[in-house]
Amino acid sequence: MLKVVIRSKSTTKSLVFVACLAALGACTPIYKNHGYVPPSEDLAEIQVGKDTRDSVVEAIGAPSASGVVQDSGYYYVRSRIRHYGPKKPQVVSRELVAISFDQRGVVRNIERFGLEDGIVIPLERRVTDSSVQDKGFLRQLLGNIGNFNPANIPGAN
Repeated sequence: MLKVVIRSKSTTKSLVFVACLAALGACTPIYKNHGYVPPSEDLAEIQVGKDTRDSVVEAIGAPSASGVVQDSGYYYVRSRIRHYGPKKPQVVSRELVAISFDQRGVVRNIERFGLEDGIVIPLERRVTDSSVQDKGFLRQLLGNIGNFNPANIPGAN
């Protein structure tokens, strides 16, 4: 009977050890990469004052974003985000390459920025808020009962 007790203790220790390894493995960070920035070798091929918008797209690819104004620049953005368990995702690195053009569409300047060059700017979409965002269909329908005005009916005058 003593051997059975020893085996169950070693089995329990093994299960605890495996559970600890599984818990430790579940806490490893997960990295996600977003966007594209051309390598330095490809950027070196672009000549300031000679290349145009079309030749830039042919050499390094289409930009991930471009300026709001039609004659503005091209922007290539790459971000690396770390997800670690239940914590909020954290931006580990962000790189931006900005290529500006003059009025003729010729490359004027090439700049590279990193996360260390400034603050993290959240890129988000700005949308006008709707007044009916938090109201369900029935609440909207029943909320209009007291707002009826017979003067607003066409042809009632």
